[in-house]
Parts: sequence; C-alpha cells; structure tokens
Amino acid sequence: MNSLTLILGGARSGKSRRAEALLTALPPPWTYIATAEAFDAEMEARIAAHRARRAEGWETLDAPRDLPEALRRAGPPVLVDCLTLWLSNLMLAEADLGGATDALEAALRARTGSVVLVSNEVGQGIVPATPLGRRFRDAQGVLNQRMAALADQVELVVAGIPLRVKP
Repeated sequence: MNSLTLILGGARSGKSRRAEALLTALPPPWTYIATAEAFDAEMEARIAAHRARRAEGWETLDAPRDLPEALRRAGPPVLVDCLTLWLSNLMLAEADLGGATDALEAALRARTGSVVLVSNEVGQGIVPATPLGRRFRDAQGVLNQRMAALADQVELVVAGIPLRVKP
C-alpha cells in the first residue's frame, strides 16, 4: 500500500485509534510522528496513554514543529498525530503557516510508502470568542482542505465509527 490517508474527527472521536488500526494492518515496523509537547502534567498523562496503547513495533519521532523533516527521516509506514497540535505549535512560534504547509505538502509528495495523517475537524462548533481562536479555526480549516486535496482517502470519525469521505 502506497497512499496518503487523512483521518478527521472531533476531540475524543476515535480518530487516533482508527489511524493506528490502519497502519498496523500493514507489516511493522511503523513510525509514529508525534507533534504534541508536554507543557503540563495533564498533557504528559495524555502522551503516556497514547504511547502505552501502542504495541511493539512502533518507532516514535517527536516533531512539534519540523514535521516535514521528520517525514523525510521516517521509514514507512508513517502515522502523523496530529496536524492540529502541529499547527498550534507553529502559531505559538509565530511561524509562517503558508510556508510550513507548503513544506509539508512537498515532503508528503516526495514520500514513498503509506502515510496516515490525523487532524481535528474544528469548524463545526461555535465561533471562537477570541481573535486567536478564530485565526486558529480558520487556519485549521485551510490546512485540512489542503491535506484532503492531496490525500487518496479521507475519513471522518464520529463516535469511533469511520465514515469514508474520499474517494
């Protein structure tokens, strides 16, 4: 399998578990590119829970901001979890979001092997109350659209159930 799959869903929808299931259907070893950073004890616990549920055969690369470089280094198949945290990290670092997304697209186009991307669908809720929240929601929507256009398959996970969106 040589493809790009985008898994979208809300918080706690089951999108990470779905992405892991898709990857582990392929032979190991699998590469998990993690974009989260543990700034507090609660996030440390979330990261630990994600790591604990993964079976033997996973290699983890941490890439809170330089996701394109991690994709260049990673062996196939690859799971990226998640684009939402990557975007947040870039925004907090005041990075060039368009340039970073261009670099991500280029890295994905250059890869061989299967890649599964995980991202939050953030546009179905209320309008954020702050300018930063609205800027993030808009940037996440643009990022998701660009990744969906590039992807071979797109799934939306709702309450643990994957729904095929593309093709």
